[in-house]
Amino acid sequence: MRLFLLTLLALSCLSGNIQGKDLGKRPEVRKIKDIVVYEDPQFYVAFPSVVKSGDDYLVAFRRAPNRVMLGEPYPTHTDMNSYLVMVRSKDGENWTKEPELIYAHPFGGSQDPCLLKLRDGTLLCTSYGWIQLREDAIAKMEQPVYHEGGWVPLGGYIVRSFDNGKTWEGPIYPPAVKGGIYKDPMGKPLPAYNRGALYEGKSGRIFWVVAAMDDNPLTKTSNHLLYSDDKGLTWQYSGIVATHEKFIFNEASVYETPKGDIVAFIRTENPETRACIARSTDGGKTFKWQPMGFYGHPLAAVRLPDNRVFLTYGYREKPCGVRARILNAECTDFATAEEIILRDDNGPGTDVGYSWPVVLDDNRVLVVYYITRADGLRYIGGTILEIGSN
Repeated sequence: MRLFLLTLLALSCLSGNIQGKDLGKRPEVRKIKDIVVYEDPQFYVAFPSVVKSGDDYLVAFRRAPNRVMLGEPYPTHTDMNSYLVMVRSKDGENWTKEPELIYAHPFGGSQDPCLLKLRDGTLLCTSYGWIQLREDAIAKMEQPVYHEGGWVPLGGYIVRSFDNGKTWEGPIYPPAVKGGIYKDPMGKPLPAYNRGALYEGKSGRIFWVVAAMDDNPLTKTSNHLLYSDDKGLTWQYSGIVATHEKFIFNEASVYETPKGDIVAFIRTENPETRACIARSTDGGKTFKWQPMGFYGHPLAAVRLPDNRVFLTYGYREKPCGVRARILNAECTDFATAEEIILRDDNGPGTDVGYSWPVVLDDNRVLVVYYITRADGLRYIGGTILEIGSN
């Protein structure tokens, strides 16, 4: 259950996968292979991100004990022993077996490590945390404090590396979203948080679309833009990306087009909207959002060598798996771009997705995600695709 982002869908899935053939009606797209990036039955792993850094590909993910192995009925997305870890590869296919620790929060479990490599080689990793507390302690806190089942959000944070991920400094805590009402357990405004890709624009400015809990009691969330001009050390509030009196907007990835538009690909929980796109033509000061016309969440994008955009997303309706679309350079043809099925063989339940693409070379892309085997084991997987030029 994604408590922080109100992800309350509950569907079941079947399987069936085509491999090594042209996908859909796009003859220039061919699956090369599916791979395993990381798996260990002792751990519940999820929410990966991937970047190319130096000579290495890095995949970060959240790892926690497999509570089913310990006798509990099912795993959850909140765990006091949830840490941020990563594995490495030289070729995008073969990965180190033992993860390296990125960060273990001293007060609680961490979620969704989102990597960004800056042009100068600096690595950023954003995350957010939860702490498990007794109800009597929560009642004494400065209100309002969001809590569910004894879990209280710690808010978001950033860690940075200047040596290709060997060591990390931080955490850096971003400001609260302007107008935010919720407090953290210490009585301070809840730091901004979200799951989704950040982006370094042409000017060097870093864009980050974050989420905000809009009301008390909580019924909906909205998206807002933060930016940093000093490599993630400090953050400023820019404005609203997407909000509505009843619709839920949450996990979002941001992208800058060649013409300079700032585009956000947004997960929603609204049957009326499904996946949404928000666009700013004034550098991120104002946005207009609209439905994209298809279902999938959350979304992540990467620029291909020919300037087209490879957009990937999880798919949690039968058959569950991972899908993608290739958009034009300005991301304006989302309504007509053909859907490409990368995986449709997820095991029981809907716990799949959180995909993230990276370019391997001039005609290959790696997409990482988490997926469930038929026996219920979740692992970090990947699909390597060959994509011809436009």
